[in-house]
Amino acid sequence: MKNNLENLRKEILKLKNPAKAKVLMGFFKTGKGEYGEGDKFLGIVVPKQRELVKKYWKDLNLTEITKLLKSPFHEERLIALLLLVKKFETGEEQEKIFKLYLKNTKFINNWDLVDLTAPNIVGEYLKGKDRKVLYKLAKSKSLWEKRISILATFQFIKNKDPKDTLKISEILLKDEHDLIHKAVGWMLREVGKKCGEEIEEKFLQKYVKKMPRTMLRYAIERFPEEKRQRYLKK
Repeated sequence: MKNNLENLRKEILKLKNPAKAKVLMGFFKTGKGEYGEGDKFLGIVVPKQRELVKKYWKDLNLTEITKLLKSPFHEERLIALLLLVKKFETGEEQEKIFKLYLKNTKFINNWDLVDLTAPNIVGEYLKGKDRKVLYKLAKSKSLWEKRISILATFQFIKNKDPKDTLKISEILLKDEHDLIHKAVGWMLREVGKKCGEEIEEKFLQKYVKKMPRTMLRYAIERFPEEKRQRYLKK
């Protein structure tokens, strides 16, 4: 069997599980008015998707992967994104992959699609480069572009470089969506973990009264109970 897009799609369809798909549609909020409204699922677990990525990544080109990324099925979009991550890791075509990713954000339209790929492609590419694009994404009307902007900074945090995380967190403080509150709180917690609790606390002390409750809860999750309660009472 050739490792081309047609055969990958055949293998994907063989793995579909309608009962699992129904569960995933609930989990990823695909109902009317929910953040994943209208998304379709095949019911394939992520480890199985990763097996397909491992098998096909060398043989599929960026044009084929882009076609898969435009699929109506969530799993096919995730496989396409994981293929891009794998290709990016080789060090070849990184700029093309970065541009392709940002050109197709409308298909990167759920939190798992963002979280599993934005740090590895957007964050990794922007290490040592101008990061203006992240600030543009942070001010976007798209929920997912905003989540990409903050999640991309995870890669900088790992290198003990928290400044963009803190600046983008400041921009997103007034955002109304729960998924942004969770993402920002999570990244602030990672700043404390990897760059020093005092850096995180300096930010928290400045903005604790303005932060949405969920954002604060995620940010202080690792603190001792007494300190957590102090922040929650503020």
